[in-house]
Amino acid sequence: MDGSTLPAVAEELLREIKKAFQETSQDVFSSRLKFIFGPSAVPALDLVDQRSVTRLRAPSGRTLYQVLGSSGKLYTCYSSCHFCTCPAFGFSVLQKSESLLCKHILAVYLSRAMGACQELAVSEEQLTNILLAEEEDEG
Repeated sequence: MDGSTLPAVAEELLREIKKAFQETSQDVFSSRLKFIFGPSAVPALDLVDQRSVTRLRAPSGRTLYQVLGSSGKLYTCYSSCHFCTCPAFGFSVLQKSESLLCKHILAVYLSRAMGACQELAVSEEQLTNILLAEEEDEG
């Protein structure tokens, strides 16, 4: 999955989910998801159901994901480096190491596995502006 830094068991589960969705048996993995991803699993599935994940793609092939959170705020997720701009990611994943990931980045992985990502073509300038806006928000 884009050479992400998820543990092998998580990578394998996401591959199984992709296969299950291709075969239309969609409820098989909910207990596994909860076991591996903890409290992020159900809210992430809700985000997928609401089609809250959008992949932005520039002509150069650069991509990033934006997830409309349950609060209505838009978060930027980088699946290639396993990072989300939400406060929960910074606190629960980076500071406390309580979770593998937040619900937004899990929703990105699940949306990709299920083929449920919305797609949006953007210019290089638009993508750069999004990235710069995220830096300004953090600084």
